[in-house]
Amino acid sequence: MILDLKHLRTVFVLTLAMIVGGGVRGQHRTALSTIRTTLPPIDPQIRAAVEPQRPLYETRAIHDPNGTGKFYMGREIAQVMGPSGIPWLDRPEREDQEKPSVVLDALKLRGGETVADLGAGSGYFTFRIAPRVGRAGKVLAVEIQDEMLQTIRQRAQVLKVTNVVAVKASETDPNLPVNGVDLVLMVDVYHELAYPFEVMTKIREALKPGGRVVFVEYRKEDPDVRINEVHKMSVEQVKREMKVIGLAHAQTLETLPSQHILIFEKPQ
Repeated sequence: MILDLKHLRTVFVLTLAMIVGGGVRGQHRTALSTIRTTLPPIDPQIRAAVEPQRPLYETRAIHDPNGTGKFYMGREIAQVMGPSGIPWLDRPEREDQEKPSVVLDALKLRGGETVADLGAGSGYFTFRIAPRVGRAGKVLAVEIQDEMLQTIRQRAQVLKVTNVVAVKASETDPNLPVNGVDLVLMVDVYHELAYPFEVMTKIREALKPGGRVVFVEYRKEDPDVRINEVHKMSVEQVKREMKVIGLAHAQTLETLPSQHILIFEKPQ
């Protein structure tokens, strides 16, 4: 039986008016009692359609100074690092501090894959992935900042790397081909996405069946990790946020000095 939601909403409003009305007569109370006992239980899906939905995002005036004041699923979204941060991204100490070779090994690339380095920055990981996918593979260096994209294009030309493609994204769309990507890597990026739900929905569409998303994020659970709190992510928070997208948690690796490696899969 198909229920008329508009009619159902009207019944609820009338019922509520009868409950709160202090001057109802005896026969009205009898009618109300009859309505209460004859109305069928409300299906959860119908209730969700009738009741107002909470917005995906909320803005708070009081927030972390390193955050945007915009919150998603209880988590404040961090400010984005701009082109002025390129020297920090490319610092020589990063090899020892973050062990990029360990991250690359965790990707288990066999060659020939299409990999999206989302939030590629200056291409620190992009140009380390390129030889691992080989000439038959491709690295999509995805960025929203033109200065970062220009840096990637210049480096590809200088290094004579032909399997790197710079991709201009928007805040809500990484502009990836539907069902065309084997793996998406985000290193210290996800917590900065201004629209994580929209971006991750697009990423899910871009992944091939069985495709993977790999997050590298500083451990929020560890107070000894000396990074601003809004630039950290806990394992449970990432799991919660990926669950609503429909990506399944496959593995968590704690092989880095201060970051999680979190791997999720698109169902086959």
